[in-house]
Amino acid sequence: MRISRTILGAALLAAFVVGASGAAQAETFNFRMASGHAPAILYVNLMQNFFAPEVKKRVEAKTPHKINFVEGYAGSIVKVNETMGGVQNGVVDFGGFCFCFEPANLPLHSFQVYLPFGPQGAVQSGKQARAVYNQVPVMPGVFEEKFGQKLIALMPFDSYHLGTNFEWKTVADLKGHKIAGAGPNLPWLEFAGAVPVQSSMAEAYASLQTRVYDGWIIFASVYLSGRLHEQAPYFTMIGFGAITWHGLTVNSRTWARLPKEVQEIVLEVAAEYEGKSGTINDEKFDENIKTLAAQNTKIVTLPADVRRAWAEPIKEWPKQKAKEIDAKGLPATQLFKIAMSEAEKLGYEWPIRYKVD
Repeated sequence: MRISRTILGAALLAAFVVGASGAAQAETFNFRMASGHAPAILYVNLMQNFFAPEVKKRVEAKTPHKINFVEGYAGSIVKVNETMGGVQNGVVDFGGFCFCFEPANLPLHSFQVYLPFGPQGAVQSGKQARAVYNQVPVMPGVFEEKFGQKLIALMPFDSYHLGTNFEWKTVADLKGHKIAGAGPNLPWLEFAGAVPVQSSMAEAYASLQTRVYDGWIIFASVYLSGRLHEQAPYFTMIGFGAITWHGLTVNSRTWARLPKEVQEIVLEVAAEYEGKSGTINDEKFDENIKTLAAQNTKIVTLPADVRRAWAEPIKEWPKQKAKEIDAKGLPATQLFKIAMSEAEKLGYEWPIRYKVD
């Protein structure tokens, strides 16, 4: 069978054009990724050692595109309270941060703090939070609608406990003691009769050393990495709950210019990153407790009735917070109900079932 030169020439030309077009579509994407926290914190460690290299590897293996990440952590590009704004303004393309530093902009995203003594494990907390985000559109939607970025992953932590420079066994033992916290969780201390003190990890060690305050509401991982046990050698397992209020976001303009196949890979890796944040936190929790104990920290596990005794004066607070946030046009009451229900679906039993009607 003979093929005319005209047809053959047209076919070759078409093949050349397609090939040239495919080559032209290959791009190199240079991303800036940052967090105000340091890689000693697990979610930042995973940004650095899993998310960035895995996105680069998969994109370059599955597409014609190239990926480079320029990374800055521990406040080298953006501080902890600047990260969301840095992503919004394009200072960075990807940012990892705690929603706790954006109380005015993200009042609903601290919902687990307003339901204390919730799920204890990071995996369970992360699943609870993800179920809430999937059912309440404003949770992921607000990032795109108001702050020029897309939320691509949630990062749970291990449960909050209480590290102190004194031993305590009942809630009454805390009365009058100055205890530090990160902000939204300070009311927990007020309900126990303690004196809440707003503080940060940058000043924690020195403040405990000089007795500015007597303890911290904190994660075991951070208590260990910050060496706070050296100044406050009692770590009491009160179990305020694991909180999922860190997120990884990408600038909307950056996201819009990515080819679909690159977007799909980023979301795929982000989902795995979210899962690892939970499983590794849970795996490391027992290790951290053992390490603390080996370094002369007294680990105290309190009975369930002490948790209930602390939760009892808190029981009206979730309703108050829900109404306060509802008044801002946000569905807090609905969300709190969903959050408690989702925790129970995961097998969690609340020491006191909060009523938010």
